[in-house]
Amino acid sequence: MYSRELTTFITVADKGSFLKAAEELYYTTPATIMNRINKLEQTVGVKLFERTNQGVVLTAAGRSFYDDAKKIIDFSDSAVARAKEIAKSEQAIIRVGTSILRPCRTLVDLWSHIDDGSLPYRIQIVPIDDEPNSLDTALHKQIDCFVSPCDATDWQEKFNILLLEHIPCRIAVPRKHRLAKKTSLCWSDLDGENIMILKRGLSPILDEMRDEILSKHPKVKIIDAPSRYDTPIFNECEQNNYLMETLDIWKDVHPSLITLPMEWDYRMPYGVVYAKNPSPAVQRFIDMCKI
Repeated sequence: MYSRELTTFITVADKGSFLKAAEELYYTTPATIMNRINKLEQTVGVKLFERTNQGVVLTAAGRSFYDDAKKIIDFSDSAVARAKEIAKSEQAIIRVGTSILRPCRTLVDLWSHIDDGSLPYRIQIVPIDDEPNSLDTALHKQIDCFVSPCDATDWQEKFNILLLEHIPCRIAVPRKHRLAKKTSLCWSDLDGENIMILKRGLSPILDEMRDEILSKHPKVKIIDAPSRYDTPIFNECEQNNYLMETLDIWKDVHPSLITLPMEWDYRMPYGVVYAKNPSPAVQRFIDMCKI
């Protein structure tokens, strides 16, 4: 904003020496400082310093200029601060929902790589409930988007989805279960076990998994989850010693469940869920998140 010669001038006046001013401003020699002061005096048209063997002192004109220079610097700093505050208030706020089963970390990390601080958006994190009807209501009233597994047919009909990646399906095992000490699982490990999966019709991917179990692995018993996953379902699996289809993003939901990889190839689409008719600001935000 203001000329850097003003900062140099103030420093020289405060230190009373070109050499000390150079040290203060991290220059190796005072020559640069002297040149700046000479240039400033030429620009102003008056002598600002008296040079002596002991250093420099302000002239009468220099003392007047010193007081005004400080005011100019203060005013300039205030002007920049006010402009930044106004720009900040003009930024669109994107309300991102977050919960235990739908953490927002993936989207926040993605945005941190996109925005260098110049984009007119601010992210506001809003806690949400994982109950399906609550998610629907929240998306139209409290939040603009959330990040979630998103293969559900009804969600694809009701919402827009920006696919980010496909994440592998895993199996959660209670810590006291006989399989808990394994580092990975195969189909033979599951013989004779109960595994909880979403009931048919809620997830095409898990319907495929269910069909494979029924047709090829009859010794594995399927337990239908009563609804979409929520924390009580994780509790139920731990209490009843059930296995459970899960995802890595849920590995910390229940401290007594261990998430293990499985030899299958099932992968769950994972992305940003937002309204069918988003505001222009939200749509631009989503467009910038496309990778």
